[in-house]
Amino acid sequence: MQPHLAITMGDPAGIGPEIIVKACAKLKDRLARGDLRLLVIGSNKALLEARRSLGLDIDLQEVAEEDAWPALGCLQAGPESEPILPGVLSAEGGRLAYLAIERGVRLAQAGRVQGIVTAPLNKEALNKAGYHYAGHTEMLAALTGAKGSVMMLAHGNMHVSHVSTHVALEDVPKRLTPERLRLVIDLTHRALSDLGKARARIAVAALNPHAGEGGLFGRQDIDVSEPTIAQAVADGMDVVGPVPGDTVFVKLHAGQYDAVIAMYHDQGHIPVKLLGFNVDPTTGRWEALSGVNITLGLPIIRTSVDHGTAFDIAGKGIANEQSLIEAIEYAERLAMARLARA
Repeated sequence: MQPHLAITMGDPAGIGPEIIVKACAKLKDRLARGDLRLLVIGSNKALLEARRSLGLDIDLQEVAEEDAWPALGCLQAGPESEPILPGVLSAEGGRLAYLAIERGVRLAQAGRVQGIVTAPLNKEALNKAGYHYAGHTEMLAALTGAKGSVMMLAHGNMHVSHVSTHVALEDVPKRLTPERLRLVIDLTHRALSDLGKARARIAVAALNPHAGEGGLFGRQDIDVSEPTIAQAVADGMDVVGPVPGDTVFVKLHAGQYDAVIAMYHDQGHIPVKLLGFNVDPTTGRWEALSGVNITLGLPIIRTSVDHGTAFDIAGKGIANEQSLIEAIEYAERLAMARLARA
């Protein structure tokens, strides 16, 4: 069975509509063959306007939830009460971004789609609309009732999971508990298996410089990480660490590990984004971004682009769709693995 994937538009005022249209144009041969099936959920008006302004020839059929969907359809997330302009932050954009996610989750839970791929939303617009979430990950956990979700970033051969994400740096040590670290190890191991890594090699990054230097710089790596890693090894997993943060990502990039477990947001995001951004050395502008955000621990499959709404370039036709295409491909692989186990 070929999975049907939903793409949620995110904030219609951002680059979501543009990158969705561009990605569908790049994937049109697969869509025409029927070996890729996509349902875009968001603002149909914004999507069709993006197609018109880009001049791309893709068959976007507006559908209802109860329809038998074509290989590429677009479903309105909810009523639009106010105009949404490219690059303009608004509560209306945040509201539609939320409604698209809510509808995508409901369709996934009902089995109508086998995974959701999310385009970027804007946290300020989301909160202006009355939805007080730190981001997609927290929203999806609330909508699905998941108790322990984990953010994984993927770029090339790099996979980086996070013990903590959107918390203040001063709160990070409190988030590192044996239970949380073991959950992240287990979910990372399962995801790598679904991605075809039969014997996944996982490294746990140290929280403190030099892994605490024998306790001189903190004891969390010694008291929490070391025994948790030892138990995972005893249970048959290939896990090492804690490995100092200033070398662990070099080793990951060199292929010595299949994944690294980072302790906090910036520790994990900086190396992935440094390698994922393609920067023009002449202008200093980034031209493309490769990388995918995968949420582990949900009852549904969710992948996402690894960039924001880019309001500054929205509607200008210069946004790059590469991260979205990669997110679609990751969702497909994970959905196929889950279908094979069913």
